[in-house]
Amino acid sequence: MFIRCTTTRTKETGETYKTFRLVESERIDGKVKQHTLLNLGRYFDVPKSQWKSLSSRIDQLLTAQTDWLTIDLEETLETLPQCYATQIITSRSTVLDDTVQFETVDIGNIELVRPRRVGVEQIALHAVKQLTLDDKLKSLGFNQHQLAASLSTIIGRMASPASELATHSWLQTSSGLGELIDYDFEGMGLDRLYQVSDQLWKHREAIETHLYQQERDLFSFSETITLYDLTNTFFEGEAKTNPKAKRGRSKEKRSDCPLVTLGLVLDGSGFPRKSQIFPGNASEPQTLQIMLEGLEGRTGSTVILDAGIASEENIQYLIEHGYKYIVVSRKRNRDFDEEKATLIKDIPGQSVKVQKVTVEETGEVELYCHSQLREKKEQAMQDSFSEKYETALNSLHAGLSKKGTTKNYAKVLERLGRIKEKYARAAQHYEVTVVPDDEGGKAISISWKRVEKANSQATHPGVYCLRTNLTDWNEETLWRTYTMLTDLESVFRSLKSELGLRPIYHRKEERVNGHIFITLIAYHLVQTLRYQLKAEHINDSWQTIRRAMENQQRITVILRREDGKTIHLRKATNAEPRQSVIYKALEISAQPGGVKKTLI
Repeated sequence: MFIRCTTTRTKETGETYKTFRLVESERIDGKVKQHTLLNLGRYFDVPKSQWKSLSSRIDQLLTAQTDWLTIDLEETLETLPQCYATQIITSRSTVLDDTVQFETVDIGNIELVRPRRVGVEQIALHAVKQLTLDDKLKSLGFNQHQLAASLSTIIGRMASPASELATHSWLQTSSGLGELIDYDFEGMGLDRLYQVSDQLWKHREAIETHLYQQERDLFSFSETITLYDLTNTFFEGEAKTNPKAKRGRSKEKRSDCPLVTLGLVLDGSGFPRKSQIFPGNASEPQTLQIMLEGLEGRTGSTVILDAGIASEENIQYLIEHGYKYIVVSRKRNRDFDEEKATLIKDIPGQSVKVQKVTVEETGEVELYCHSQLREKKEQAMQDSFSEKYETALNSLHAGLSKKGTTKNYAKVLERLGRIKEKYARAAQHYEVTVVPDDEGGKAISISWKRVEKANSQATHPGVYCLRTNLTDWNEETLWRTYTMLTDLESVFRSLKSELGLRPIYHRKEERVNGHIFITLIAYHLVQTLRYQLKAEHINDSWQTIRRAMENQQRITVILRREDGKTIHLRKATNAEPRQSVIYKALEISAQPGGVKKTLI
């Protein structure tokens, strides 16, 4: 086995170039013949002094003689013989049938090499096929390499969310995705992942529409409920060249970073219908009309909104366009009469009661809801804010009797104002009195007493108000329909925590858009899988499913036969019990990639 360099001249220009091949000599009928094992291409840049060692190392890997001979090959080149040997074995492999085969092998010389994960990849590809995403990308003009790069970056976001650089490494050293789609990722450059991100974003509307139509046809759900909300995520760095990177109110308390906002419309089954990327300082109410335009929702379909989007202007827009709505009211007064309320969720510590009130002036229904879980949360928050507020007041009061502290009456009032601003939620429930001295120039004491504001969170913890024009629905139906909005909140959590939406390291606007859109495509696939698993009573999060599947691997078993030849057997490890349950629920093979045999 050796490497041959051949000089070739182009017919068009006469320009010469060199190509490299891995060649093997073989004696046939008493004559030595040479044949090409592998074409190494034009850009083979291994120093000639290492050719012999590289060839010997490849032969060593093919014949399983790694313990017999030490080969002087530079460490930086070790990945090449591994890659080349794998390509040769793959090209010669045959798929085993169910026929029983026996071989005599040396059990003292068995090797297990090239472990690659395939569990998550197998179920992700199943979702790709169900939604015909691969066919859609082909119809959009994606060639073989662009299609493979697209699937790799999307499935990579599902299996091991990370940067493009880390995804590139994952494809080449950890994942068996290439085997499952018959593509050699070890020969793919990093730039292709960036390029395909731009290409996917370019076809966003076509891909988004296709995925939702496929999901609707696959699961036969109706389009009667529309959920809409926004979230934002933060940049690492300033991203000054990105016009959408703006500072705003961070939902993750990252006011120190510029943000970008994602608006998402879901149907009642949790599948995304439409997405839009807005600047980080986008006004939530002003985004609704942009998102609902073009959805072609059925007349009378119901839109569910959180309070941040449910402005009077938006509600009027919904009415004018024939939508029904259930929204969180911006009304601050918390009117709730427990004696008139109906119990709709009877679980100890988690009960929910609702009171339905018809507003005569507008014809709307207001639904006052009390949740025990929410009450505990809000009460704990109130106690915490009150404790911090009173601590600050005590500190201000104690300073009046200490040397060197502020005692000027006007300055004390100014500091009190800053404390009230900082702890505004608690301050509204206190009456604070600052007593000046006889001259009025200095403050001599500060006193306060708690006076809870009527019909507020303090007097009615756990109470919130919904408003709707669905006047003929009963209390339980209204409340349970509204709680679908929590599904959208769980989508945002999945996008950020499970699928790597945050933080954003890109700077260019198109790369940021591509990063977010790839995450959304990955979520389509995740939701497709989870929807089917839920039907089989498997209600795990994607993180739990991924953890269960990620340790199934494909491994090559190398066996030396009695006649000196080497068997390379490539197959996946047997599915563990939890993996088998998931495979069975999805009705797919528990042996990703099948079994392949190569005789060297």
